[in-house]
Amino acid sequence: MSLFGSMTTAIAGLNAQARSLGHVSDNLANSQTVGFKRIDTNFQDLVTQSGPNLHAPGSVLARPTFTHTVQGTIEQSQNPIGMAIGGQGFFSVAQARGFVDGLPTFDDRQFFTRAGDFRMDRDGFLVNGANYFLQGWPVNDAGAVDRTTLEPIRVSQQVFNPIATTSIEIAANLPGVDPPATPGDARTFSTQVQVYDTLGTRRAMTLTFTQTPGAVGPPPVAGPPRSWDMTISPDPVGGAVTIPIVFGVNGTVETFNGTTGVAGTPVEFPFVMDFGLGNQNISLNLGRYQLAQGLTQYAGTDFSLRNLQQNGVPPGAYAGLAIRDNGDVTVNYDNGQSRVIYRVPVVGFSDPDRLQRLDGAAFMRTIESGEAQVTDANSNGVGKLVVGALERSNVDIATEFTKLIVAQRAYTANTRVVTTSDEMMQETINMRR
Repeated sequence: MSLFGSMTTAIAGLNAQARSLGHVSDNLANSQTVGFKRIDTNFQDLVTQSGPNLHAPGSVLARPTFTHTVQGTIEQSQNPIGMAIGGQGFFSVAQARGFVDGLPTFDDRQFFTRAGDFRMDRDGFLVNGANYFLQGWPVNDAGAVDRTTLEPIRVSQQVFNPIATTSIEIAANLPGVDPPATPGDARTFSTQVQVYDTLGTRRAMTLTFTQTPGAVGPPPVAGPPRSWDMTISPDPVGGAVTIPIVFGVNGTVETFNGTTGVAGTPVEFPFVMDFGLGNQNISLNLGRYQLAQGLTQYAGTDFSLRNLQQNGVPPGAYAGLAIRDNGDVTVNYDNGQSRVIYRVPVVGFSDPDRLQRLDGAAFMRTIESGEAQVTDANSNGVGKLVVGALERSNVDIATEFTKLIVAQRAYTANTRVVTTSDEMMQETINMRR
């Protein structure tokens, strides 16, 4: 009977609008939840019988429509390791399922999220507000990224091991004017460089350049003297050494330590120092033969130092954590050094709206969503990382209130159908009286 059908259809409408109201309620409740994706309602009609001459009342279903791919507003955050994804990708995260020796053990399943409000916990793990642990690719000491392993990121706050000096580079200009004319007088210039031994202790070394009157370049070339002697202090292993240097007429190194080098080849002097910890090999680089690099002799009256550096590093304590735009997790130390320990990838799916939703704005893959595609940020269409920012909920409160009003009116209208159908049925029953 159509009266019963009308009542049944109206009751289905009540259930559908109640579900819609539940979606709106969920959206409004999570309007300030980081990374939350709103749920829209898709109404689908069910037809029982329909033809040119007859259409029977059917029904309606309310199904959720997910907006996992709809971008939320990205806002700047005071958290330097907070991250947002500009695009359709997800962070790969892990969930703790217990503790062993005070450290968490992790669920073997893969989880994903857009909530990038990460912080470092007491054990050094990067955890978001819903207690999901950020995962990344480990990076070895050589800077190579291991893309075959995805593991929870843990930051070590140990000291940065010292690095002994193995190379010194100098760039300076020795004056190209005549030295004092008094016989026996010498012109001397010195510069000091700080190097580090194998324990990271700073040691002072001095490079001294001496030019003696009459030390003129090979005849018949006229002009100012072009020969200098270089000494290293303290003395290298084996005793004091004096290295003669001869500059060409163009002011560049022509002969070094008795050897005339090929143009463009490095001017280097390897030596060994002993700071009480055993022999330490050091190479002194003074530029290139016949090129205006490193050591030169141009016009001037004084020694001009342009650059002096070495590759040794003292020990350093943990000073902070930073994440770069490419996802590199970098530990900074108070000795000015930094070390990349992980890289944060971004995960993409063929149909992310088919992911299974979980507590804490997290997701799991399904057959419909497709396999997880783990890749570098800003590649393969997964989006870019925005560091020092958070992605807010994609819920618009004004839109949700509009849906709320519509759901309320539709619910009320369906109740009127139920009431009217009931009254009509009562009238039908009263016909026999």
